[in-house]
Amino acid sequence: MVVTSPPRRRWVALPVFLVVVALVAVIGSLSASGSAAEYLSLQRPAWAPPQWLFGPVWTVLYILIAVAGWLTWTARGWSPAMTLYAIQLVLNAAWTPLFFAAGWYGVAFAELCLLWVTIAATMAAMWRIRRPAALLMAPYLLWVTYAGALNFAIWQLN
Repeated sequence: MVVTSPPRRRWVALPVFLVVVALVAVIGSLSASGSAAEYLSLQRPAWAPPQWLFGPVWTVLYILIAVAGWLTWTARGWSPAMTLYAIQLVLNAAWTPLFFAAGWYGVAFAELCLLWVTIAATMAAMWRIRRPAALLMAPYLLWVTYAGALNFAIWQLN
């Protein structure tokens, strides 16, 4: 059964989701300050993207993540899907400090694997509530898959 929130509450919540997801991005940015030189100094596979690509990709992904959470919440309120959504946001925020601030490439890879599983579980839970929300998370899952392969390669090369 789908329980939708009143229209006013629904639209007021969208900026909240955007701000929460933006805070996740800011946590990553702050913990990665000065990481540009570090990233360039790492041995990277030939298929690693240029450094400038990360910002635009993550900006689009964070908007999609926020809208997906908002769509799910407006359909059902707080639910197991939203709990998974919150967990994946925490895991998302944790990766950057592990990789860049601590330089723990292996731990960051393990954490990214957990993030991947959590995103997939979030999508499965969202699918039962609001399919467009689950589909909005698909590019994120694909990027995290790619990022995981990149993280693993960097870990092995360094």
